[in-house]
Amino acid sequence: MECEKEFLLNYNIDDYERPSVTTDVAAFMISTEEKTNERKAPDNKLRLLLIKRGGHPFKDKWALPGGFLQKGETVEECAVREIHEETNVIPTALISVGTFSKPGRDPRGWIISNAYASIITEESVKQIGMDDASDAQWFIINFGKKDDDLYYLTLEYDDILLKAVLAREKTKFRRAEFRIIDNGDIAFDHAAVIAESLTVLRQEAKNYDMIFNFLPEKFTLTALQKVQETIMDMPLLSGNFRRMVSSYVEETDEYVKGERYRPAKLYKRKNNI
Repeated sequence: MECEKEFLLNYNIDDYERPSVTTDVAAFMISTEEKTNERKAPDNKLRLLLIKRGGHPFKDKWALPGGFLQKGETVEECAVREIHEETNVIPTALISVGTFSKPGRDPRGWIISNAYASIITEESVKQIGMDDASDAQWFIINFGKKDDDLYYLTLEYDDILLKAVLAREKTKFRRAEFRIIDNGDIAFDHAAVIAESLTVLRQEAKNYDMIFNFLPEKFTLTALQKVQETIMDMPLLSGNFRRMVSSYVEETDEYVKGERYRPAKLYKRKNNI
């Protein structure tokens, strides 16, 4: 029997067809809207970063940031590199969503994608001035099921409105899987990638440990609650929320600056969490 060294010397990897490998990153941010009332907390909006494609295929269509795996890097390293190249910041969290390998998903050929959900803080986005970019914008995202059991995905930025329709599939392989009925002018199969990424993010948001990644180091409990409400798209009872989150946070000696009324106390994440 030949030894492993001899086997490898005679092995030709080009004897087998191989797919190209990419990563796609659904980068989420929660933006704070302007206050409409001095005594009312500002509204939060969940946003998703989309890139306007400059070349074929899907030229001038909106897509998730992503790219091809480079030699010598892992898919996780590729995801971090791609989002860093698109936003100039390193994400504070990277959540695996799944592998997308359906034949025909990319008209260029056999290309499989590893999808990730990323979290970027609003402070990081403000620091790099993403609003000046012409080919990358943060879209307000809404996603949910209607009475006809179909799921509707809407992405909005200024006068741009993208609307996709999807159906949820039964699967043994991923936490969520969606079939595109109308891609809403979103490139590739990215409407499904976005739907699955947000579904995974909502599941993860039930774990208080994850939601800190959307916030600066010090925050109010109201801000923390609004993060969870914004991701999960549902209101929470403040009393219940504060009891549940109490073991995850600790008080600081600081308060929100510039408040005309009683300033809110600032908290931080416990070091042992």
